[in-house]
Amino acid sequence: MAPRRRRPRPCRTASPAAPDPGPHATQDTGRAACGRAPALRLPFRFSLSTKGFRMIGKRALLGLTATAVTTTALGLSAPRLARAAGTVKFGFAPWADAEFITRLAARLTEQRLGTKVELVQTDVAPLYQGLTRGDVDAMLMCWLPQTHADYWSRVEGRVERLGVLYSGARLGWVVPAYVPEAELGSIADLAKADVRGKLGGRIQGIEPGAGLTRLSRKTIEEYGLDYTLQESSEAAMLSMVERAMRRENWVVATAWSPHWMFGKHDLRYLADPKGTLGGQEEVLALGRPGLGEQQPELARFLSRLNLPLAELESAMLVAQEKTPGEAVEAYISEHGSRIEGWFRA
Repeated sequence: MAPRRRRPRPCRTASPAAPDPGPHATQDTGRAACGRAPALRLPFRFSLSTKGFRMIGKRALLGLTATAVTTTALGLSAPRLARAAGTVKFGFAPWADAEFITRLAARLTEQRLGTKVELVQTDVAPLYQGLTRGDVDAMLMCWLPQTHADYWSRVEGRVERLGVLYSGARLGWVVPAYVPEAELGSIADLAKADVRGKLGGRIQGIEPGAGLTRLSRKTIEEYGLDYTLQESSEAAMLSMVERAMRRENWVVATAWSPHWMFGKHDLRYLADPKGTLGGQEEVLALGRPGLGEQQPELARFLSRLNLPLAELESAMLVAQEKTPGEAVEAYISEHGSRIEGWFRA
């Protein structure tokens, strides 16, 4: 039985300098990202080709202070919205990787460029639509060529493609490294009777609306597996993996990189010979129309912002164990030479 879901809390807009609330939302393009209020109605239909969202604990919510606190359905027609002079908006969906890199970019934009940043957390579909309208100035979480292909096909040519933030991102199914690869090295091996018995015929999944969940259902069908996909939440998936690994039990779970769990646990992806879960991807920074011409320094910085995947996952683990704000400050203090390259004339 899937764990009971926590009741969602309101989504927020916050200054990057403030203590971090962290993301808290589930995928649903028919709702606001973190509540029951209607989300932005889009003039075209987006498919749910997104990965799962990250749930947070109470700790990250308690210290919130912000210069602005609003809901974030992006239903306001903001380039027509009054915006404080010298302020830009960075949008992100509540994924651990997107939150860290967005907060890092916001902090450096304020420190190095003297431009105030407002962070807008919402669902993926409104972010893409908001970018085309200028409701947000940039988003740092475009997964290509597969995960966000449907979104990209509708905004290509209407937004600015700035640069690659990190490469090697992927979706897949993982097992603990202690599971013998000779017995379970591929998704096809899950069909073996002894393997199914050790796993209880279950694959631990995440939110029902996530693109990874959709692809996982397809994978079960394509490989002819007699398994149940346990759909719940990212938090429940992580809890199941941790419990199994404490006992050195076998477990298979849906996962994606980058994620802090790869910095905490020794996990490996199962081979996917049919390619149903997709291949490696790049995560890109996108800007609103006219960003490069109107704010060239900001566009140049975002086009150069690039992190090795292992570095990002280490920072995400710090954010998970402490706060996103502390992780950002630690990264800045430890990687000065890399950061200088992002701002070099």
